[in-house]
Amino acid sequence: MSVTRRELLTRSAAGFGLAVVGKATGVLDVAAAGAMGGHGRGNYGPLAPLAPANGGVPVLALPDGFTYVTFGATGAPLMSGGVHAQNHDGTAALPTRWRKVARLTRNQEVRTGPGTPEGIGAVGGPAETKYDAQGVGGVTVIDFDTRSGTVVNEFVGINGTIVNCAGGIAKHDSGWITCEETIAGPAQGWEQKHGYAFLLPGDATATVPAVPITGMGRFSHEACAVDLRGIVYQTEDAGSGRPSGLYRYVPNDPRDLSAGGALEMLGIEGQPGVDLREGRTVGEKLRVTWVPVDNVDPDPVIDFGAVGANSCFTQGHTAGGAGFNRLEGIWAAGNRIVFISTSGGDVKNGDVNSDGYAEGYGQIWEYRANSDKLKLIYESTGVGALDSPDNVTITPRGGIITCEDDASDIDADTHPLAPGIENVNRVIGLVPGGEPFEFAVNVLNDSEFAGACFSSDGATLFVNVFGGSEAGSGMTCAITGPWRRGGL
Repeated sequence: MSVTRRELLTRSAAGFGLAVVGKATGVLDVAAAGAMGGHGRGNYGPLAPLAPANGGVPVLALPDGFTYVTFGATGAPLMSGGVHAQNHDGTAALPTRWRKVARLTRNQEVRTGPGTPEGIGAVGGPAETKYDAQGVGGVTVIDFDTRSGTVVNEFVGINGTIVNCAGGIAKHDSGWITCEETIAGPAQGWEQKHGYAFLLPGDATATVPAVPITGMGRFSHEACAVDLRGIVYQTEDAGSGRPSGLYRYVPNDPRDLSAGGALEMLGIEGQPGVDLREGRTVGEKLRVTWVPVDNVDPDPVIDFGAVGANSCFTQGHTAGGAGFNRLEGIWAAGNRIVFISTSGGDVKNGDVNSDGYAEGYGQIWEYRANSDKLKLIYESTGVGALDSPDNVTITPRGGIITCEDDASDIDADTHPLAPGIENVNRVIGLVPGGEPFEFAVNVLNDSEFAGACFSSDGATLFVNVFGGSEAGSGMTCAITGPWRRGGL
């Protein structure tokens, strides 16, 4: 996830009428640009701003026939006490014993430093369950009745972690694996080392102690996904400065991730250390190899290019592992694993990383676990088609939904449906063999979308407006409508 502008929302729910209009250098309202106007195969037609069915100002622009409700807004009261924290990120919709109730496990990617007083943006919960006494990130659990469109229960699931970015659904829908997108620790003022994955059981009824799964590695985790065998695939977002790796954790016992296992990094057969950030061909199939990462819990983490480097990435890359640019969302449907490189690609967005890599507008990759084949299934052709994809989900009918996090500092794009907002973010749909199309536009503020996931019956799409520390700037949306009219 990008942090470049996350606290710089041009509008919030408290002051949405005071939008700041800035100079735009990229414009989305050009039909030829790609997704604008619903040009992709499988699209649902033109979009229009729409107020939530449960009241309030318009948050989303959606196709005709779709409706939504909002809930869990930043600063709103939490049923178990306290308030909803800031920065709503990766989310899953787990099934429950009540057929129409979805359990949302929503990450709160709080990035405040150690010693920051708990306030509106902090994840609360009991002190005794915290992993780090100074950590104010974690997971919020929201039980949502899709029939009535209301919240029936909510509480803090995990607390005391930091920078909880995304995560993934554990084998057999048994829980939510939440990931820390950081490698900070005592050297940065924290009481504990960070950079781990943690498991929240799906049947939790209250806050559970946060216990790191050290075998899954210590690195800047973004998200994870589990195949039919119980192997956990993990994305790394190292940010600017070096490529990132795709890892897999092969557990000794898929039912108990804490029981140890092997950590490995993806490589390409015959191309040791290959850089996959650019110069690739859409549709090309690459045979995958997996190289070992022996020291899964380095301390301190000394990174790529440094004397004595010991990071998980350096170990894997030295052994022949491949490099991507800023791996973010990942989702599994059986043995089909789809993941995102948010700034990969040959069409450049204008930003240049500290290692000299010129960022692209994004790539979507697909790995088939049953054949060990990797394929680039889409690469953005420009700002209008797809701009900095982040979280991703596979739809019930095999399509793809990705959430934009417009990370470019140079491309200040606008959109005709969101006047007065720079760096507009969208939910983009993609069907097999098709081109991307707009499904939703954030018309409230310049916050990214995150956490897209469907209820188990496929009738409700949940998606977060990430927001910031301002009350009402972020929230969760539950969208329903004529899904079969299009390709998602």
